[in-house]
Amino acid sequence: MNEGRPTKANRWSRPRPEDAGAHTAPAGLTEPDSPHPAASRNTAGGAEPSASEERTQATPAVTRAEAAAPADGTVPAGAVPAQGGAPDDAPPLVPEPEASGSPSPMSPVPRPPAGPAPVPPAPVGSDGPVESDTPDPWRNYDPWAAPGSPRHHGHLPESGPGGPFQQNGVAVPTVAERRRRARKVLVLAAVALALASGGVGGVVGAYLERNGGLTDIELPQAAKEAPGRAPDSVAGIAAHALPSVVTLHVHGSEEDGTGTGFVLDGEGHILTNNHVIEPAGGSGTITVTFSGGQTAKARVVGHDSGYDLAVVKVSGVHGLAPMPLGNSDSVQVGDPVVAIGAPFDLANTVTSGIISAKDRPITAGGEKGDGTDVSYVDALQTDAPINPGNSGGPLLDSRARVIGINSAIRSADSGSDLGTGQAGSIGLGFAIPVNQAKRVAEELINTGRATHPVIGVTLDMNYSGDGARVGMKAAGGGAPVTPGGPGAEAGIRAGDVITEVDGTRVHSGEELIVKTRAHRPGDRLRLTVRRGGTNRTITLVLGSANGG
Repeated sequence: MNEGRPTKANRWSRPRPEDAGAHTAPAGLTEPDSPHPAASRNTAGGAEPSASEERTQATPAVTRAEAAAPADGTVPAGAVPAQGGAPDDAPPLVPEPEASGSPSPMSPVPRPPAGPAPVPPAPVGSDGPVESDTPDPWRNYDPWAAPGSPRHHGHLPESGPGGPFQQNGVAVPTVAERRRRARKVLVLAAVALALASGGVGGVVGAYLERNGGLTDIELPQAAKEAPGRAPDSVAGIAAHALPSVVTLHVHGSEEDGTGTGFVLDGEGHILTNNHVIEPAGGSGTITVTFSGGQTAKARVVGHDSGYDLAVVKVSGVHGLAPMPLGNSDSVQVGDPVVAIGAPFDLANTVTSGIISAKDRPITAGGEKGDGTDVSYVDALQTDAPINPGNSGGPLLDSRARVIGINSAIRSADSGSDLGTGQAGSIGLGFAIPVNQAKRVAEELINTGRATHPVIGVTLDMNYSGDGARVGMKAAGGGAPVTPGGPGAEAGIRAGDVITEVDGTRVHSGEELIVKTRAHRPGDRLRLTVRRGGTNRTITLVLGSANGG
């Protein structure tokens, strides 16, 4: 019996009429298990079977054809199946005596006493029942067996009083067993369904997580705008100025350097810082790279360490775009500015900021120790990021005009310098005013050297008081005030302390030089001088000295 599936009984099934009586059993074959339905007929009126009938039921000579079905070849309605007994609560049905030649309805009769079924003897000359190749529906039919279960042969075992016959070797499950099996199947099916659902859900969830859903994600994006920008925007200023900005690579016998410059005219003159081209010396090389990538060799036209400015020139380059020059005297604190350069050799880098201060006195250099390489700048201060490599590049106003040349930064660990520090910007950058740079550049192009405005006195650079004090003697023991110079003609004496230039306070000798260098030779200055505790105002005309 298949223990894994419930068995479904076929209630009161009967063999098909075309099969009943269609075949005859071989001679000598007896009914093995149960009496033929016709053998249970009683006489009219429900009398008990006679002794001769009982002997007929036990006689082994009865053939299967005689016991298989009634003489007319039909099975009476309600006949008991050939195998398996009827339920306890159903009395056996027997046909009523025939009347007027028509079949009589079946009527219940008392059940015969339960007892062991007679076992017919085996035929002579054989050790057991003889099987026949002819199918016998009464012999093989099992109304209580599960579909597909094997057919059994042999006699039925004894059944208990009132109990139904059972197929030999086949257990009929009870209703409770069938319900338990059904529940077990349902539970297993539910578990399998849950596992399958979980697996499918995991696969779908992983797919959705990896692919962002069942459909592709398309993020919103603004439509493409026109490339043009407002001329006074940072982008507009940069677009206008970049074609005029160049990067300089300097190779000398002892060191190399990188800096920035910008085109002054169509002749190929380029303005930059003196400390940018200084490593080349007299035998080094300078290579200029334009914003479009074109390169050219350059030569030095002139340079001046006191102003920290230099002019180089390229030849054979066409389509140069000169940078327009503004007016640094018109600049106001807070004005927006843009710086362009090649910090750490990153060409065409654009930064922006504002003018943080004007007339900021800055000194830088001095590595030689004799003061000849010190530069004095009355600078524009900006918070636009300026780093090493920006030196010599333009500081532009809102109309893309040059108002300063980026030269120095104040860094946290190196003080102020003109590009020699490597600490980077902390928002303190300084530029040479373009008005001063323009004058120096013109002199360098025209004469190859710049002139410095002078007062004609020697200052005491070790004085720690407020102001710039005239020394008691000059270097080499000469007079501190140059005879016949501008200072001598204005009445300046040794030991005088100059506290103001044109109404602006000066606090040291360096500041006095910065304020003087901001002018041209021949400019008239008004000085406030303190002598013996008394302040006096004098006027002088600046002289000139050749720079280097």
